[in-house]
Amino acid sequence: MQEINVIGAGLAGCEAAYQAASRGFRVRLFEMKPLKMSKAHSNANFAELVCSNSLKGMGETNASGLLKVEMEAMGSIVIEAARATRVEAGGALAVDREGFSQYITDKIKQHHNIETICRQIDRIPDEGIWIVATGPLTEGALYNHILEKTGSANLFFFDAAAPVVRSDSIDMGIAFMASRYGKGGDDYINCPMNEQQYMDFIEFLLGAERVNPHGFENKKVFEGCMPVEVMASRGFDTLRFGPMKPVGIIDPATGKRPHAVVQLRAENKDGTLYNLVGFQTSLKFDEQRKMVSMIPGLYDAVIERFGVMHRNSYINSPELLDNRLSLKNDHRIFFAGQLTGVEGYLESAATGILAGIYASLHASGLDMPEPDSRTMTGALVNHISNGSVSKFQPMNANFGIMTGPSEFIRDKRLRKEKMAETAKETINDFKKRINEAFCT
Repeated sequence: MQEINVIGAGLAGCEAAYQAASRGFRVRLFEMKPLKMSKAHSNANFAELVCSNSLKGMGETNASGLLKVEMEAMGSIVIEAARATRVEAGGALAVDREGFSQYITDKIKQHHNIETICRQIDRIPDEGIWIVATGPLTEGALYNHILEKTGSANLFFFDAAAPVVRSDSIDMGIAFMASRYGKGGDDYINCPMNEQQYMDFIEFLLGAERVNPHGFENKKVFEGCMPVEVMASRGFDTLRFGPMKPVGIIDPATGKRPHAVVQLRAENKDGTLYNLVGFQTSLKFDEQRKMVSMIPGLYDAVIERFGVMHRNSYINSPELLDNRLSLKNDHRIFFAGQLTGVEGYLESAATGILAGIYASLHASGLDMPEPDSRTMTGALVNHISNGSVSKFQPMNANFGIMTGPSEFIRDKRLRKEKMAETAKETINDFKKRINEAFCT
């Protein structure tokens, strides 16, 4: 049986390796850590979460929630790990960051069909089946080799992460536990601001000194991970309608809704670390200290991890990839993860699942059913491989890219419920067809 090679042990790479190995293939999983560490990584474990510990909402009428359902149906190791290491976060699926990464690392290293190799790959060999899942920080010799091989233009955007503070340094005499609208449990720490505090905070952000990224001409920032200071520059009330919206929150000290609120979410099961939700930033570290100290309840907060901004690379997938995630000019090479232009942890992992499945089918010489846009997973892959797209931008999971019901349904919630029902039926049929193919 032909061997399958995977480059990169992030979320997508681990999913791809696990899918292929679970179908009886020998898999070689190449990971450069800890031999070489990127600026965004901090330990040697696989599937390290960098920007957030949240995998977003759980409801099936939520795009991320539906994607989770589909991934779980296909045997996702990421969803398995998330459920095993979950921390309470209202209606969201948040995880203990280190526990999550350790769970997947152990699962991959203990799989009898997976050989993990600590090595940096600079070129895709001319023989064998390869899945490239090197993530949004792909650079250096391999990145240049990919550009050389594909002839594609250099595409990239900038991404940012939020600061993380120690929970024992938060003043709970000012801050309070609650979830918006009381949904889930009281899983978020809320720091309320009155109007004057909010005005002072925005004025500070508008004048704060930022880190200027070097070496890039096209300084694009992805809308889904907009730095808080950039949001502030888009209008005085932008943050109040974004991550600082007070809707659904009542301050127990006043019995009223605050003018604005900063929410913090647990980073680990022990609740010793909390991240500032939606506060991705490119501010210099001294400025971040000032920013955090202006937030009520965080006046003396200890920052354990500062926010950072980094380059996220992606290829021109509509031009280069077919909807089985393989190169149009070399079908033995597959791509997965954020390098394909999907945005988000779950989206990256979902493409890894499909890349592992399609690479296995290719290696077996079996027919490869097309991804179905009635599912969220299929819609994502079909979107990034749509050759008619002229100005390609990173894409999160959303109902807008899915094929909707044939009948018109005016009520948005009912429409999404119908789409979710169809998606579950379709993904189960897809899984059944795949399993039958490997059983013949």
